[in-house]
Amino acid sequence: MQFQVPITIKSPETRINYRDRILLTGSCFTEHIGNSLAELKFSVLQNPNGILFDPRSVCNSLISYIDNRQYKKEDLFYLNEVWNSWEHHSRFSNIDANEGLRIINESQQQAHDFLKRADWLIITLGSSFSYRLTSGFSKVSTNGGDPITIGIEGTGVANCHRAPSQWFNKYLLTIEEIISLLDAAYHRLKQFNSKLKIIFTISPVRHIRDGVIDNNRSKSRLIEAVHHMVDKFPGLYYFPAYELVIDVLRDYRFYDIDMVHPNYPATEYVMEKFNESFIDEASQLLMEEVKKIITARKHKAFQPDTNAHKSFLKAHFDKAKELQSKYSFLDLNDELNYFKNS
Repeated sequence: MQFQVPITIKSPETRINYRDRILLTGSCFTEHIGNSLAELKFSVLQNPNGILFDPRSVCNSLISYIDNRQYKKEDLFYLNEVWNSWEHHSRFSNIDANEGLRIINESQQQAHDFLKRADWLIITLGSSFSYRLTSGFSKVSTNGGDPITIGIEGTGVANCHRAPSQWFNKYLLTIEEIISLLDAAYHRLKQFNSKLKIIFTISPVRHIRDGVIDNNRSKSRLIEAVHHMVDKFPGLYYFPAYELVIDVLRDYRFYDIDMVHPNYPATEYVMEKFNESFIDEASQLLMEEVKKIITARKHKAFQPDTNAHKSFLKAHFDKAKELQSKYSFLDLNDELNYFKNS
């Protein structure tokens, strides 16, 4: 008997290998994919602006990397005792404006350099809802000083930074608007790096604050727009992370306690399907060898001074050294240092 709906995942003509450079951007589910690849020693850079959810924010950030935009103090605003950027996640916020700018601009430079040489770009879109500044935000005091303007009315924001809700209008992007944003970003990306291949995914994380109905409307617009792009241009692909969780697993036991985020078994299942469909066979075999080294490093010895544990460390040091010697593109220095010095 068959207890799951089968799903066909179309693989690219040329799949990802260990020598490739992969930039990932978008929602929090991006980081599930990115962390998994990074742990297995792929060359990745993920979310240079932090977590982004809507197509406007994602596309604007990509264009800013192409242009190597350098932010200035007037691009920041002061709220809740820290300086923030409307285009960045709160992890870039800082109590010192100059330090915040340094971190942001270093990330911009890194993204510009990495994207120029990247082989793959993975974009995970989370929501069609965009938040735009209203006139209610225009003047706020900063550090006891004079009120300052912190944005232009109608400007879309990537992160609300716990600002008062009356500062924003919530807007559901149309399919046509999403396609226009993705189309413009695609052409800029291909002009900047002609070899770049792009994988789109839709996050299976449900934005339940929007309500079940509006969440589904939001996701459906993303899906329709992305498939329009994939059907229109070569070198664009779709990985059905959303469908794997919603339609294949389709059970609350695969969600965290919040009933919103896929849990560990669900994300592992999604990554298994990603690896099978988008990683080439030689790299999949090497991933298994690397995984053994990574797992061994996580091992916690109850009796670290025993000869058995010392033999365990030496055996895995030798294996890691052999792998790094055989595959020069692998960076196992952290593991080698661990096995040598523990």
